Amino acid sequence: MTNDPIDDVSIGGDVIRLGQFLKFSGLLDSGGDAKEVIIDGYVDVNGEEERRRGRQLHDGDLVTFEGRTVRVRP
Repeated sequence: MTNDPIDDVSIGGDVIRLGQFLKFSGLLDSGGDAKEVIIDGYVDVNGEEERRRGRQLHDGDLVTFEGRTVRVRP
């Protein structure tokens, strides 16, 4: 986790997959990049390493990549 502020990102619904969220939130530019960083273990969800790009994220989940944390909001 980081001490930097946490940004809220509205997904416009109840659920989004991790790979989609990384691109949607602006943490990454492409789905291909998202696949690589997730498989390589560089992404945390709620403080734990997550290697499944299909992981479903819900309201309040925290996603961290390269020191930036964003919170999922509907």
